[in-house]
Amino acid sequence: MTQQANKNCEAEIENSKLCGPTVTGQVVRVTLVLLFMSLQCLAADRSVIGTSRGDEMLAEYFRTQTAKLSEQCLAEVKTLEDWETKRQVYRKQLFEMLGLEPLPKKTDLKPVITGKVEHEEFTVENIHYQSMPGLYVTGNLYIPKGLEKPAPTILYVCGHGAVKKNNISYGNKVRYQHHAAWFARHGYVCFTIDTLQLGEIEGIHHGTYRYKMWWWNSRGYTPAGVEAWNCMRALDYLQTRKEVDISRVGVTGRSGGGAYSWWIAALDDRIKTAVPVAGVTDLQNHVVDGCVEGHCDCMYLLNTYRWDYPIVAALMAPRPLLISNSDKDTIFPLDGVIRLHEKVRKIYRLYDAEKNLGLHITEGPHKDTQELRIHAFVWFNRFLKGENPLIDKPAVPFFEPEQLKVFDELPADQINTRIHESFVPKAPQPSVPQSADKWAKQRKAWMKALREKSFRGWPRRAQAGPLDIERLFSVKRGGIHFSAFDFTSQSHVRLRLYLAHRAGLDKPRMVTLNVLDEQGWTEWLAAMRVGFADELSDSATGGLPEPDKNAFQRYQEMFKNNKDTLAYLAPRGIGPTAWNTGERKRTQIRRRFMLLGQTIDGMRVWDVRRAIQTLRTLDLAREVPMALEGKGPMAGIVLYASLFEPDISKVDLWHLPDSHRDGPAFLNVLRYLDVPQAVAMAAERSQIRLYQEDDSGWRFPRAVAEKLGWPDNRFQIQGKCLK
Repeated sequence: MTQQANKNCEAEIENSKLCGPTVTGQVVRVTLVLLFMSLQCLAADRSVIGTSRGDEMLAEYFRTQTAKLSEQCLAEVKTLEDWETKRQVYRKQLFEMLGLEPLPKKTDLKPVITGKVEHEEFTVENIHYQSMPGLYVTGNLYIPKGLEKPAPTILYVCGHGAVKKNNISYGNKVRYQHHAAWFARHGYVCFTIDTLQLGEIEGIHHGTYRYKMWWWNSRGYTPAGVEAWNCMRALDYLQTRKEVDISRVGVTGRSGGGAYSWWIAALDDRIKTAVPVAGVTDLQNHVVDGCVEGHCDCMYLLNTYRWDYPIVAALMAPRPLLISNSDKDTIFPLDGVIRLHEKVRKIYRLYDAEKNLGLHITEGPHKDTQELRIHAFVWFNRFLKGENPLIDKPAVPFFEPEQLKVFDELPADQINTRIHESFVPKAPQPSVPQSADKWAKQRKAWMKALREKSFRGWPRRAQAGPLDIERLFSVKRGGIHFSAFDFTSQSHVRLRLYLAHRAGLDKPRMVTLNVLDEQGWTEWLAAMRVGFADELSDSATGGLPEPDKNAFQRYQEMFKNNKDTLAYLAPRGIGPTAWNTGERKRTQIRRRFMLLGQTIDGMRVWDVRRAIQTLRTLDLAREVPMALEGKGPMAGIVLYASLFEPDISKVDLWHLPDSHRDGPAFLNVLRYLDVPQAVAMAAERSQIRLYQEDDSGWRFPRAVAEKLGWPDNRFQIQGKCLK
């Protein structure tokens, strides 16, 4: 299933072919029998989670987290007054989650008509405009001939249907020209615009899907925001055209275009009616059933406020909305579409406008079928023209790609290919506070942003639940006292904490929590299995690594004269809870977290926090100074955990990135602060030692420490002590 879904998303060329002769007469309504049968089409192979302990834990986690968001979705709306109050909040949140808060400045569109194509019934103008300076949008404006007054208008946004010849992109507007031609032949102006990735200038939709640009999450960027913005500016352009009746504008598109139809209809009241086709379903389909694997990043908002998708559709109410889908669509399954429609219908009922909400289901796969088109045509005739004529002409293409091409030569000043670098502004470099009061104010603002914008997906304190600590074993061997405890990080996330210290040590001088990445876990396990293979037998997916006797001997020597207790944690997805090891599957797992308004890195920060809380309950670690340690990918995880737990004496970090551009990835964090600012906040609370040779990225925390008179040892960089 997932391979086919991915194929559908990558290129819908075959899916966009014409589907035979036109069907006349009324559109056949879906029967309850068809709906019931269609629900059975969800195949068991939707799951992308394996069968290890970690995989099973993760699958249950995704199920329960998704169910929680689904239950919360619109549940607080009981009256129209409730909804009208929430609607303004939701719309503002949607702008923010698309990277449109604050809204970019509406600069001169600089529209240019580069050519015209004539048909006996209509004219096509090949147009480009700049939705912001250098961000070019290419499109075709279809204008019926003989217009005597402004006409109803359709904004058509295209799905993934690349058209390329000799490595030249003609835009997906060429693939979907038959839709626009039908509208133009029936009295509509239709503006068909290319998308960022599949336009004549080819940008990127696949940052997290293909290119591991996880910093998109940290920046608060999604290409869905660019598509929504380009649509808003398309409406701005249409307002300037004398042929357009701006009071009668509808939007439609299928697949990717269906999704963009949702965004613009929810954001902009100039859209009077919408027909998104095969463009949205609910979180259960995307997260639990695995449909995320069939979609690139342009399909998703950055889910800071942890929405389920019916909220997007509900923002269209009470304007006319037709939800259109086929019954065997593998990447927009029918069951999710029906669940979404049911929740949205409740909002339309509050307006007594249920007649304005339609659900249209046809037989077929994820394909641009004629049946789907016809009902869209009927809907627009009804709500934009007040007519219901017989649909007696098919939607057919008339032009070669070359005729609809806008650019002879691509503009040198285009920013389409790098818009992800600038579309969402990142926080400016902060100035060093000149007083303790100003520093306290700045720190408070940063911490508030982290809680509300980056770590909103953490369990609330009242919902965190008990740690439910269970001692698994406690043994003494080779001069080392070794023990392990299981604890609950959050519902369905059960982790293991290991403790080691000198045999006979009653009260440690300090407890140091080491947070292990995959490499660190493997190396630690190889050493400790020399003395404790039986105790560690169930801790490694796929068996224990080869024993490292030299490393174990180094541990023995260290503990002989050491009065510290060392604790070891592998956060979720590492060690005992490791999940699917396939690189592609891991990418999709990370994207699932994003859809839930989380990141895997952000939830690992939570795991470290819960491990610290677990240690504080143990007699051995109670009322003992605590230190944290992280290397490589875990250094940033440890740093942020230290900001949220009290009484951390020392934090040792090896090879900490100096920007979230390089990790860890937390939602929206770069819109507010970067790693050096987090280091400064941590250094106010704890002794921070960075182990790395290059200190050029750490001027800010050093300057803050000097300005505010913190002790010299509060922030140190030890470049010669690398491990």
